[in-house]
Amino acid sequence: MLEAAFWGFVGGAALLVGAVIGIYVRTSTRVIGLIMAFGSGVLISALAFELTHQAYERGGGTAAVVGLGCGAVVFFVGDWLVDRQGGDRRKSPTGRQAGAGAMALVLGSLLDGIPESIAIGVSLLGGGAVGVAVVIAVFLSNVPESLSASAGMLAAGRSKTYIMGLWCAVLAVSALSSALGYGLLGGAPDWLVAGIQTFAAGAILTMLADTMLPEAVEHAGQLVGLATVVGFSAAFLLSMAG
Repeated sequence: MLEAAFWGFVGGAALLVGAVIGIYVRTSTRVIGLIMAFGSGVLISALAFELTHQAYERGGGTAAVVGLGCGAVVFFVGDWLVDRQGGDRRKSPTGRQAGAGAMALVLGSLLDGIPESIAIGVSLLGGGAVGVAVVIAVFLSNVPESLSASAGMLAAGRSKTYIMGLWCAVLAVSALSSALGYGLLGGAPDWLVAGIQTFAAGAILTMLADTMLPEAVEHAGQLVGLATVVGFSAAFLLSMAG
């Protein structure tokens, strides 16, 4: 569990890296959009080759499909509730989340980050070694996610202390989620582990389609498709090499 928590911390530490860049480095929204697209491509590749494919081999098609569906529905409902509290533009770098309450931003960040952390913890169950491609994918996607959201929160008038405190809290929950993802499923039947893997994959994929990619397209335009493919290709090669 400690190792799982460590890798969850490593993946989540990118949130702080992105937050620092978003707060202290002047970055155009176009560049942020392209970075978000690259991170989305990286995650899509990891979901396909490191989570869903492995889950299918471990637990079969039924467990994989049910897990994907459940993860997507749970994220959809949670995201709908967060949106109703004003958190629908929580990843916008332009400050459009100004009307969102603090709780909406916190819950939205946790909703986006927990499935990724669970995926890291579950990746340890296969052979006792963490899924390096999953950790790298989460790390690379977390940088643009927190960069964009932090720039937006700063533009909306949030203090630097508030922003860094928010990401530190999400980082702590990320490490805990990875540990629980490993600890609670140790010795669990293959179909259940497969279902949890694809549950995380379904939630992450829904998040990408609902929040990350729309924001990327809004700020970077047609180049988003190319940047997404570059990210996907890089993560695909990493998965094959691993």
